[in-house]
Amino acid sequence: MARLGTEMSFALIDISVSDKQAHPRLKDRTTGHVRAVLAEQQDGREQVHELAIPVWADIPPGSSNEDIDMALMLKAASIIARLKATLGG
Repeated sequence: MARLGTEMSFALIDISVSDKQAHPRLKDRTTGHVRAVLAEQQDGREQVHELAIPVWADIPPGSSNEDIDMALMLKAASIIARLKATLGG
């Protein structure tokens, strides 16, 4: 956690699906990992963080690979937004 009085901000600079697979037991569910790169600005310095976020999404039958990737990245973006809100960035 940041020290009191420090300025912190986070920016998502890259996001991509690292891997994905059908869930072994739940029909129409896809699981995988999304790679997210965040740039943190704190006290005038930048630190880059590369995260591997485990995600899942329920996917309608017949969805394209692009739609599946987008669903997984949207799930990761939601997780990142909660993280940023918690950290105040």
